[in-house]
Amino acid sequence: MRPAICAGPVLAVMLGLGTPAAALETFQFRLTGGTSDLETALQRASLLAQANAQGVGDPLELFATARAEYGRLIGVFYEAGYYAPQISVRIDGREAADISPLEPPERVDDITVSMVPGPAFAFGRAQIAPLADGTELPGGFAAGQPARSTVIRDATGTALDQWRAQGHAKAAPTGQAITANHPAQSLDVAITLTPGPRLRFGALQPEGQQAVRPERIVEIAGLPTGEVFDPEDIDRATQRLRATGTFSSVALREAEDVNANGSLDISAAVVEAPPRRIGAGLEYDTERGVKLSGFWLHRNLLGGAERFRIEGMIDGIGANVGGLDYSLQLDFARPATLTPDTTLTIGVEIETESEADFDARRIRADALLVHRYSDKLTFSGGLGLLAERADFGPGLGIRRDYRLVLLPLAATWDGRDDITNPTQGLYASGTLTPFFGSSGTGAGVQATADLRGYYPLGDRLVLAGRAQFGVVQGPALADTPRDFLFYSGGGGTVRGQPYRSLGVTSGGVTSGGQGFVASSVELRMRATETLGLAAFLDAGYVTEGAFSGASDWHAGAGLGLRYDTVIGPLRLDVGLPVGGGTGKGAQLYLGIGQAF
Repeated sequence: MRPAICAGPVLAVMLGLGTPAAALETFQFRLTGGTSDLETALQRASLLAQANAQGVGDPLELFATARAEYGRLIGVFYEAGYYAPQISVRIDGREAADISPLEPPERVDDITVSMVPGPAFAFGRAQIAPLADGTELPGGFAAGQPARSTVIRDATGTALDQWRAQGHAKAAPTGQAITANHPAQSLDVAITLTPGPRLRFGALQPEGQQAVRPERIVEIAGLPTGEVFDPEDIDRATQRLRATGTFSSVALREAEDVNANGSLDISAAVVEAPPRRIGAGLEYDTERGVKLSGFWLHRNLLGGAERFRIEGMIDGIGANVGGLDYSLQLDFARPATLTPDTTLTIGVEIETESEADFDARRIRADALLVHRYSDKLTFSGGLGLLAERADFGPGLGIRRDYRLVLLPLAATWDGRDDITNPTQGLYASGTLTPFFGSSGTGAGVQATADLRGYYPLGDRLVLAGRAQFGVVQGPALADTPRDFLFYSGGGGTVRGQPYRSLGVTSGGVTSGGQGFVASSVELRMRATETLGLAAFLDAGYVTEGAFSGASDWHAGAGLGLRYDTVIGPLRLDVGLPVGGGTGKGAQLYLGIGQAF
């Protein structure tokens, strides 16, 4: 296509002035008429503009790029609904399309791209047939609407998706008649689809695996062999395989040919991730000092995508309150247990706590089934055992042993747009843990809830809120394991107040309480692409019984700084006490990820 430049006002955009001698001396990009959005789209798509910005000076490369420029720019015009554009690409005054490829220019000093969009076209006839039941095409695909090529593509894709959603996996466009009526400035579109037969899922055929057993890939994917084809089932199977963390790449593809029995096989091409991984973490706050953690992970322990993780932690290094805390945790997870969306997890944790009001040693073991009901909703339940020995208060000589059988239940809804740095959405989690004790430990139930919400206030501001709740019902305070009681203060509850500084005193012994409520409000602002600021207000309330008996509250407020990294924002918060009697001056918190 080699239209000439039409006369009229010219908008000139000069790019690349002052380039090195080896590059172009001048490059002009001119659009006569059209909108600013069209001009921007053309500039971004221009191959010559990119070459000029990169300082390309080789004559052969510039000549080849100039000849390819016509097709690149025509595509942009069609996407905007212009089907009679005039495009001229001149190399030192000669139209690039007129220069023979056998006699390319030996030197290129000046390139000028001139364009006139011509009239904007509207749809005259807009038809796609046949359509599956219930198909709703995009509203822009109708007579009188702007005839953008992207609308045609989207409408065709929607029609094909509907056929595929009803089992017609091989639905395809088999005919099209697209005619531009220049006098009427309209575009007539008629597209014919062939749905093909309604198919069922055949076999899933794993490819590329090395250490993971093929039958386990089939079990984890959970593709419903024998049922009517549905693209959503393929998406879910892909997500299940990716969620194991065992594979760095997962791609499910439909076979080219249909089986004689009307089924369609699916191949699962996987690339296994390195089987082992190690990591470490560092947190700091003024009262508790430094917390160090590290883990070792095996992604495919037994050849069935089982995950085994060992994690260790040392907390309280340089603490002003309490002593050193240690923990060692072992976790095993087997995906696709009972159902493709259910994971069996077995965990054992051994830990010690050295706090201002008690020292404790405990071991806990849990066996849980975690069921992923949807992309956002997860349930879990199982059986646990807890053994704890606690020494109360320095010099009091009070020791208690706790032995419990647990029935932990949990549910989580995660609708956040980002886990480490959310800007909108809701998050809610809740636990219910009935427990049955021996050796003087009472029976009862512990319940917790954590609610978080994020609301954007424009492009740079986010209002974040959090509410926490906890209660223990049943045993007396002294008969409740220390691990089941609630404190307030510190980075996870009330910033600006010392770590676990708010509890209750019963019978001369200070401890956590059986009732707990905390709330946080934070205003986050993105100052630059990598830096963010935050202002927060936190408050906490603890009661001796299940919201009965002695109680107390405190609050803290402060400012924070965020620095975005590939693993989430680095967080620095400085808080001060603003209510209650537990304050001890400024508190500093350093970690990775938002506070909540």
